Amino acid sequence: MMVEKIVNIFKDRFGSNPLVFRAPGRVNLIGEHTDYNNGFVMPAAINRYAYFAIKPNRLGMYRFHAADFGRDFTTPVYKIEPSSSPWANYLLGIIAQMVADGKDVPGFDCVFGGDVPIGAGMSSSAAIESGLAFALNHIFGFGYSRMQLAKIAQQAEHQYAGVKCGIMDQFASLHGKENQALQLDCRSLEFEPVELNMDNLSIILVNTGVKHSLASSEYNKRRQECQIGVNILKKHNSSIQSLRDVTLNDLNNHKNEFDNKVWDRCSYVIEENQRVINAGRALNQKDFMTFGKLMYQSHYGLRDRYEVSCPELDKLVEITERLDYVIGSRMMGGGFGGCAINLVENSHIDEFIQIITNNYKTPDGHKPQIIACVIGNGAEHLVY
Repeated sequence: MMVEKIVNIFKDRFGSNPLVFRAPGRVNLIGEHTDYNNGFVMPAAINRYAYFAIKPNRLGMYRFHAADFGRDFTTPVYKIEPSSSPWANYLLGIIAQMVADGKDVPGFDCVFGGDVPIGAGMSSSAAIESGLAFALNHIFGFGYSRMQLAKIAQQAEHQYAGVKCGIMDQFASLHGKENQALQLDCRSLEFEPVELNMDNLSIILVNTGVKHSLASSEYNKRRQECQIGVNILKKHNSSIQSLRDVTLNDLNNHKNEFDNKVWDRCSYVIEENQRVINAGRALNQKDFMTFGKLMYQSHYGLRDRYEVSCPELDKLVEITERLDYVIGSRMMGGGFGGCAINLVENSHIDEFIQIITNNYKTPDGHKPQIIACVIGNGAEHLVY
């Protein structure tokens, strides 16, 4: 088991028994690229985790070991700054945020690793950030709420990883509940649980095998394009602060002022927000057919108007369009690779896997990784 591996590495390297924590990756059922536009999202935590073995060391040093990479990083507590080791920055960013908030974060030893696939759109980075934030809060008694920890983790991603992400990923990793999605209003940060009473359906991810190398730069570019749209509309209505405040009528009334791409980006976000609201209603009514149609509509918008899909994701979705037992399918995550998320009837899962593996190969010629997701709880302390 992964957790045993992490604990044993810690004991071998540091000679003592650690405290153990985990934080999950997430799926996003619907609501992509809406979070940083103060819109709606519907994530859920899954049974893939980043695990942490941690113990204070009284040495005035932070000593990290990334089990997945076999790499070490050490720095004194008085020297917290971005590093040339990208993986270490996720941890350093959390410490930096807590120190900036006036907290004393003593030296500690940490071994971490996990089974959230990297680059698959399942938010392995948020699992790392949220897991460490939760662990330090628990160990040192800082008293942060889970929402405060999500904000700390989000800012760590902004300042140390260089990605101006919304709060969805960190929120889901910290707030997840078994068998529930969370419909989050990214403006007010209020959220409602959405029961996933999917007795005859499963969430199946198919990994394209394409790492989203463009995602960070294009992500920030999309964010800028959305802000350009807001700035145009603000000239006509000063109360508009984000695309959350904009209707399609507002957009259409001033279409002649928009570059075509900016209009496409903004119209996608506004429509996707409404899809999340409609999806919540559908799931509460166990109307999975409507929910599935909304998933497909989301993909087409991401492909054609937000332009963050890729040929591999499009092919995976296209394969499902002729399969009656696939209720819905779409790209998931930032885009340019990662996973397609599918809602599949349980009685046809084996057939689904066979068809996918027969019709899709990763860019290096292999069968794609296929992951059946169980919806679970957010970050937690493990008694180990």
